[in-house]
Amino acid sequence: MGALTDAPLKVLAELVTASHILADQGVVDGFGHVSIRHPGRADRYLLPRSKAPELVEESDILELSLSSEVVSPGEHRPFLERFIHGELYRARPDVMAVVHSHSPSVIPFSVVPSVPLRSVSHMGAFLGTRTPVFEIREVRGEATDMLVRDPDLAQALARTLGDRSVVLMRGHGSTVVGVSLRQAVFRAVYAEFNARMQLQAMQLGPVIYLTAEEGEAAAATNDGQIGRAWDLWQKKAERNRVGP
Repeated sequence: MGALTDAPLKVLAELVTASHILADQGVVDGFGHVSIRHPGRADRYLLPRSKAPELVEESDILELSLSSEVVSPGEHRPFLERFIHGELYRARPDVMAVVHSHSPSVIPFSVVPSVPLRSVSHMGAFLGTRTPVFEIREVRGEATDMLVRDPDLAQALARTLGDRSVVLMRGHGSTVVGVSLRQAVFRAVYAEFNARMQLQAMQLGPVIYLTAEEGEAAAATNDGQIGRAWDLWQKKAERNRVGP
């Protein structure tokens, strides 16, 4: 089966690699997804069909409008929460990639309002001094299935994210954005890493967090080093992948 979009094959291959890296790094498992804005059309984005990320191949990648309607030819089952991607791309012209996951160390910070997820490590510097939390009850009441499954919920999520790089979703997971696919993947991996380190530090005693100024400086430095991590993660994912 050939590609379902006219996007360059290099872009499709990198999106596949991103899916495999996120799985290998434990950010996603059978659930979760990553997308990239179409490089030739700002009003479209590329997202795999509903499939475990580790199993994704180029032929699984769909093209969608910002309304999250599938425009690829044929019948394909898209992710229920694809609206997260479309509405974030619509709200944030600077965003070129989106990762949605349920990484385990992050979720506790979504359900304890008094303890925000914040930068405890220079590798998590992009988190800043507080990570916002999306509360679905404020939009749809107390009887949802917790999924962001329509444009209204996704627009509310985008408002909660604002100009930040990460938004937590209460009792659900997180959504991470980046100005490139590699940056979004880097942030998703290190959001989980920082959450794990923060949980461990809190068990020892009062935590010294990064200041806003330290976070900005460290994040800028890290952005220049993303390729080193990507190359390593790609090799590991290729070696460990279970296959299609």
